[in-house]
Amino acid sequence: MPVAAAATQQTSTAAESDPETLGWMQGFPPLQDKTITFQDSSFRSFPELRWAWSNIRQLVPTVNVWRGAGPASVLPREEHDIDASASVTMDGRPQTFARMLEESYADGIAVLHRGKLIYERYFGALKPHKPHIAMSVTKSFTGVLAGLLVAEGKIDPQAPVTDYVPELKASAFGDARVHEVMDMTTGLKYTEVYTDKNSDVWGLRRANGMAPIPAGYEGATNIFDFLCAQQKQGEHGKAFAYKTVNTDVLAFICRRASGMTLSDLLSEKIWAPMGAEEDAHYHVDRIGTESGGGGLSTTLRDLARFGETIRNHGRFNGRQIVPSTVVEDIARGGDPEKFKPAGYTTLPGASYRNQWWVTHNAHGAYMARGVHGQGIYIDPKAEMVIARYASHHAAGNAANDPVTLPAYMALAKDLIAGG
Repeated sequence: MPVAAAATQQTSTAAESDPETLGWMQGFPPLQDKTITFQDSSFRSFPELRWAWSNIRQLVPTVNVWRGAGPASVLPREEHDIDASASVTMDGRPQTFARMLEESYADGIAVLHRGKLIYERYFGALKPHKPHIAMSVTKSFTGVLAGLLVAEGKIDPQAPVTDYVPELKASAFGDARVHEVMDMTTGLKYTEVYTDKNSDVWGLRRANGMAPIPAGYEGATNIFDFLCAQQKQGEHGKAFAYKTVNTDVLAFICRRASGMTLSDLLSEKIWAPMGAEEDAHYHVDRIGTESGGGGLSTTLRDLARFGETIRNHGRFNGRQIVPSTVVEDIARGGDPEKFKPAGYTTLPGASYRNQWWVTHNAHGAYMARGVHGQGIYIDPKAEMVIARYASHHAAGNAANDPVTLPAYMALAKDLIAGG
């Protein structure tokens, strides 16, 4: 694709890049120039990804997270018109909540206030019953599962990683502790820069099944082999550095400690007790291993249910699903001094704790975050949960935060003021 054409596509508005309007994958078969495939990696390009993120199961192998045999839990509705909720972007522009959704290429958003669904909207290719890939929001699910297993005495956060996965002895994780993996304070040579074609994140994507294997490739073709090949750089425990391989190691610790696949563990511990409306699913690598760092897809409402479970200290659907101590540990956050060197300018004073981003702002908000705009935003003071799926052309959340975070805080203040 010519550079000029790529630049034009990159700046297309949400309306101009709408996958329904553009006709991606429509017809039987779809037209050749409207076909999105895994093998040519077109599904990762903009605007094709605006269709792909809502249709991952048509592109890569997946495994179900069973919702269980029980009824879906009720999400009481109390519609509020929050489109006009006003805020100011981080670069000083006035905006409304509705405008924020357009600028951030939202595919769907659900807002809960005191457990009631007050706002739900869908755009592009997403529908209420369809799952959308959560990207790195998946990490926060893995963190909660690990926290559950800690509470059950099956994982010791102070133990060496090799107590659970001895095969990692010769890797960068050979002298790491479980809590350092949970909080991403390991010292790793691995890099995660989406704008760098030589970054290690692309090797991870080839290993976890989200990128094709090119001719002559000699690297790992499954997640476990990729983790075993990681090299150490620096000291463990000194500073936060966001690297997905930590979460994939944590997922393996969860598997070994529980004796279950990640999909069965999530189903048994959270998805079924929560009363999920639909099955979720993980994309899997070439030997059937779920991507615990970025492979979960859920419906928007079920993402909101999970967010509300966490906001309510682990209680939902009439039962205590996650021990309150697990949630309280996350909400307290990690060490902002260890977080600071990572240089997240849109998150001043924040920290990272057990795969969650903690703002330490006036409302004590904390978040699950994923590339291209996926997120759960929990505001304890406002009793508010925002679940959001998106397909922003830029991977990093630095492209979303300047418009989304001010809008979320403004809405929280509106809800508090409204009583």
